[in-house]
Amino acid sequence: MLNKLRFRLLAISCPSTLTLAGALLSLNVAAILFGVFARYIAGGAPIWTDELSRFLIIATVMIAAGAVWSEGGHMRVGLLEKLLPAPFARLLNLYQWLLTLLIAVGAAWVSYRYALSVSMFTTSGLGISRTVPLLSLPFGFLLLAWHVLLYGPAPLKSIEDQI
Repeated sequence: MLNKLRFRLLAISCPSTLTLAGALLSLNVAAILFGVFARYIAGGAPIWTDELSRFLIIATVMIAAGAVWSEGGHMRVGLLEKLLPAPFARLLNLYQWLLTLLIAVGAAWVSYRYALSVSMFTTSGLGISRTVPLLSLPFGFLLLAWHVLLYGPAPLKSIEDQI
């Protein structure tokens, strides 16, 4: 029962976060194209297009990271898991899962505290508080932790599994 719920939540969460990341990527492409049009055709690009593009690409990557991890899309070497006997391989999977979960939660905490600490500063191009774009980091790390938690300490998918 609980496993079904986990897999169902993962099946909903992965496409949702990838759709959001795709929308942010589309918005980023539009901002870049607007900047190129303004610079080379209209004669001068506003400074905020470059800054918006940087913030959007960081947010896109952070939001997509958890779904990509759970789908086995991150580059990794799983040779040791295949060479170890089954009990040791399960122990290694549990260790990797716990380590990933702890790093994601820790990074979310540290990046959240940092994002709040720079609230008095504004960005140079957009003129907004630096906290706003920096909140994509803890949000992305929490999404990664969410996907890791839902995936559980199972072996990660690899390219060979999908072929």
